[in-house]
Amino acid sequence: MVYDEELEMLTTYPQPKVLDLPKYYESEAYISHTDAKTGLMAILYQWIKKYSLALKLRLIRSMKDERGSLLDIGAGTGEFLKLAGDNGWNIQGIEPNEKARKLANSKGVELKDAMKSLEGVQYDVVTLWHVLEHLPELEVVVKEIEAFVKPGGLLIIAVPNFNSFDARYYKNYWAAYDVPRHLWHFSKRTMEKLFSTEMDLIKIKPMIFDSYYVSLLSEKYKTGKSFSIKAIFIGLWSNISAMSTREYSSQIYCYKKSDKAI
Repeated sequence: MVYDEELEMLTTYPQPKVLDLPKYYESEAYISHTDAKTGLMAILYQWIKKYSLALKLRLIRSMKDERGSLLDIGAGTGEFLKLAGDNGWNIQGIEPNEKARKLANSKGVELKDAMKSLEGVQYDVVTLWHVLEHLPELEVVVKEIEAFVKPGGLLIIAVPNFNSFDARYYKNYWAAYDVPRHLWHFSKRTMEKLFSTEMDLIKIKPMIFDSYYVSLLSEKYKTGKSFSIKAIFIGLWSNISAMSTREYSSQIYCYKKSDKAI
């Protein structure tokens, strides 16, 4: 990986060609594109995901009094959008993976396959839950994402944080590096610099459960153990240390677009 001093981030190098990226998501082991509930890690992932969905919606409601239009980029199997739709939001989503789109469609959530299909449309809320790190041509895609947000609207992005304790502890085994699927690796400072001055960073929230899940995966990569008490303690210590450093394993960055944005 290469360190970018200006943005204080890491870049996967070399990166796969854009046309080759889809093949890295074809594995059954890539849980984000399935609803699998077999195997310990899959069960843990689905349990945490279900609990987190309500927290995500609650976070949005804490910043947006009225329900409006919501775009989820990288919508996966559509569970977040289904919950948002059931709670009165006018939903739209983008997911390039065909298998995930079919699963979403089976839940009544229809997704577009690319951002260009919604070009020129704006939304009250735009979300990316652990998606930005997957998207090629970062500088271009950041501008495209900003363009989807209405003036006065919200942009909410969750990404892993390579400055967290669990990242520093596991180093090359840290599961959230996930190369080559993760093309970019962000720090808190990156997320303060990445978007234009039209986007005001108004809130940063920790994703408490991520340190445990990522530590369990990291320990599996390092030792081959499918479950490790040690990993639970590493995840716990990562959260405890972050109480002072504010460097959690994953963090949610909430931006508000200027009302005067063109």
